[in-house]
Amino acid sequence: MFMSTIELTANVRSDLGKGASRRLRHADLIPAVVYGANKDAVSIALEHRLVIKAQEQESFYSQVINLVIDGEKNDVIVKDIQRHPFKPKIMHVDFLRVVAGQEIHTTIPVHFVNEDKPAKAGGVVSHHVTEIEIACLPKDLPEFIEVDVAALKVGDSLHLTDVTLPAGVSSVELAKGEDHDVAIVTVDKPKASAADEDDADEAETDAE
Repeated sequence: MFMSTIELTANVRSDLGKGASRRLRHADLIPAVVYGANKDAVSIALEHRLVIKAQEQESFYSQVINLVIDGEKNDVIVKDIQRHPFKPKIMHVDFLRVVAGQEIHTTIPVHFVNEDKPAKAGGVVSHHVTEIEIACLPKDLPEFIEVDVAALKVGDSLHLTDVTLPAGVSSVELAKGEDHDVAIVTVDKPKASAADEDDADEAETDAE
């Protein structure tokens, strides 16, 4: 059993297909599927307004959710969400069942802290990732990964190997080899403005 601050209620749906999904959406319901844990996949429907409210919490995307399907509790994580291309509508959700003792792979948001310090020193902080794919047991699943950039100077960067992950958590990318040690944040020089570039050109001309 996992402690979860998020609970969703759903009903099993037997009417499948594109037409059925359209009818659900017109009724302000979201078609979804639950799979994993060596059990059959189950097609479900959830109230759109409740999912919209729940996903306002960042932990919705990275924590174990208590999904109650026709009265039966299921521990799940969100594996995929399909959204409408321009409307604030969720079109479909994939949930993965989780089981204590069985490792899961998922993505966790990155929180960058102390960005004001390199910025005050004249640097521009550039994020190259917003989330990290991790592997861990459900009990070790963190809500986010914190990356402190306070010590970075202009020209510095932090890579995946520089990130301290919580106990029991490992990086999926780093497990693939050293060439997957990507930069996650860099501190760059500010880009020169057009006026600054013109001044520099004039200075070079005068020097000639």
